[in-house]
Amino acid sequence: MGRQVTGEQDQVEIVHLHKGVFDALAVLGTAVDVARRGDADRPRHRPHSSGAIESGAAGYPVAVPKDETPFDELLETLKKVAGLLQDAEVPFLLGGGLAVWARGGPETVHDIDLMLRQPDAERALQVLAAAGLRTEEPPEGWLYKAFDGDVLVDLIFEPSGQPIEDSAFECAEELNVNAVPLQVMALEDVFVTKLTALREHELDYESVVQMARPVREQVDWDVVRARTEKSPFAHAFFTLVEELGIVD
Repeated sequence: MGRQVTGEQDQVEIVHLHKGVFDALAVLGTAVDVARRGDADRPRHRPHSSGAIESGAAGYPVAVPKDETPFDELLETLKKVAGLLQDAEVPFLLGGGLAVWARGGPETVHDIDLMLRQPDAERALQVLAAAGLRTEEPPEGWLYKAFDGDVLVDLIFEPSGQPIEDSAFECAEELNVNAVPLQVMALEDVFVTKLTALREHELDYESVVQMARPVREQVDWDVVRARTEKSPFAHAFFTLVEELGIVD
């Protein structure tokens, strides 16, 4: 017998899902409401923002939480880091939330994700350290970190146990991101990395749903579904976005 999660307007039947997934979906009321509204009311480009105040979904000012980074600061660091790596001829892809934003998605307030082959990630770490950024080599063994002040740059070479390979670069697209030409990770690859990173105690469906709606017609969801079929958390994501009418 399937279990049901009832929101204000939707009733979603979840069959044979891990208890952690069920519990996460049960508290997704906020994500569902935002996803239904879409992002039409969410301002994306605020080049003159002071960084202290951001706009909420309805346009009202809200304070930026301490663990989040003002979007204009992320863009400034991206421009700086991209220039350093391009000058040093270190190949990289822009991934994560900024790769979605570059194609019309919502702003991100967390960090900058750069995708590199592992040898290139090691070179990138050296280049950024030489430029004065604080660097770290976390014990997890799948990324390096660099800090431009309070702005975090993740140098990712093996997301969710899947090494970044030549195929990721072959599928990438060159886009102007904040007036800087960059190789940007394919949206299918972005969503695969997002969904395969979900864990029982690290479930962030809200941000992934918000990313999916504005770019839904640019993504081959059949490819994403096939590449994430072993993840129960990805199955839960597809149940949610199908019920919301984001994905067929």
